[in-house]
Amino acid sequence: MSMQDVINSIEQRYPHQPEFIQAVKEVASTIQVVYDRDPNFAKYKVFERLTEPDRIISFRINWEDDEGNIQINRGWRVQFSNAIGPYKGGIRFHPTVNESILKFLGFEQIFKNALTGLPMGGAKGGSDFNPEDKSDNEIRRFCYAFIRELYHYIGQDMDVPAGDIGVSGKEVSYMFAMYKNLSHEYTGVLTGKGVGFGGSLCRSEATGYGAVYFLQNMLKARNDNIEGKTVLVSGAGNVAVHAAEKALALGAKVITLSDSKGTLYDELGFTQEKIDWVKQQKAARRPLFEYHREFGGLWIPGAKPWQFDGDIAIPCATQNEVTEEDARSMFEHGIRYVVEGANMPLDADAIDYVRAKKMHYAPGKAANAGGVAVSGLEMSQNSVRQYRTFEDVDQQLQIIMRNIHDDAAAAAAEYGFNCDECIDYMSGANIAGYNRVANALIAYGILN
Repeated sequence: MSMQDVINSIEQRYPHQPEFIQAVKEVASTIQVVYDRDPNFAKYKVFERLTEPDRIISFRINWEDDEGNIQINRGWRVQFSNAIGPYKGGIRFHPTVNESILKFLGFEQIFKNALTGLPMGGAKGGSDFNPEDKSDNEIRRFCYAFIRELYHYIGQDMDVPAGDIGVSGKEVSYMFAMYKNLSHEYTGVLTGKGVGFGGSLCRSEATGYGAVYFLQNMLKARNDNIEGKTVLVSGAGNVAVHAAEKALALGAKVITLSDSKGTLYDELGFTQEKIDWVKQQKAARRPLFEYHREFGGLWIPGAKPWQFDGDIAIPCATQNEVTEEDARSMFEHGIRYVVEGANMPLDADAIDYVRAKKMHYAPGKAANAGGVAVSGLEMSQNSVRQYRTFEDVDQQLQIIMRNIHDDAAAAAAEYGFNCDECIDYMSGANIAGYNRVANALIAYGILN
């Protein structure tokens, strides 16, 4: 069966899961050359096996709101592959969460986790619960109810969830408390906990910092550096503010942030004081547009950041936020580096556009792997019941992101995807991550 046959089969089987189909197509488009070299991959149907999760756990969540009304949500955990380690991937609370999105995220997580070099499989979970308009007490009650249903299927050597959109350290702590209460065990079953009770320093910063560390290596490969570059960032959550913070610390000028209501543009560039203000504003669930009252700048309702001149774009908001039209706007405004801080923020047409224009593109499975990398380090700290310093974890993060960059670049070169103008990080990341998982599956026979 050819790669196209596999894709056709998936499209027929899951016609209402566009996000998942998009993720499968993106990987399939680059690994045919791997199959051509080793007939065992086709013989053992490795790719077909990887496109079907080991299991999908679906459950109802009953909880009580502040008025005493019973509310009902849906929850899922997609355990995709544990070929190289325990299932690992975040939990997302957002009204758009559905099985297709979680399958896409879990599928991506297989290869992202493999790229870190740490022993972690791929998984994802979440609920259509919306924490944005809920009180702290309602969030706590929901987290308790969610983990009460899920705890049977997770464990430090089985499946180790973390946070994602809508799930911060607060929500992880609530879920960890309920797990601990139900299991009577104090183990590292969730990552992203508070530092005083098993969490790792640098975890909050890791995804944003890691994206910029990957960018640094991209620039270095072209004998360039980030100092003096103008950076456009989308989003204003954890990943966005820390990507902006690290870019600023390394000498770049960051001029945009955004949220679902619009874009904030600061022609003078953000400072650490301004970024700290944004962190506090978002933590208090207050609107981003109030920034201009404090520091000036321009608030553009309903707009995206890609209408401004710059050198580097780091989309950090959500999946498929960047369309082909947005990518064209980036190119026309001077953007030549696109680094995915979110999970697959470029849609398929946007990816095709930036690759056709020879823009230097870093896919999320490589560029935003810093978060799960530090989660893996947190798992190690929990296992030996020790803490690492912030500097130690940050240094290890830089090493991991450099290795991911170099492995992706080397794989792209080995299989002939690079050109004089740019390194094909998308193909290289797919191949490097795929090979690690696929070789494990072949070694196991047909049991995984």
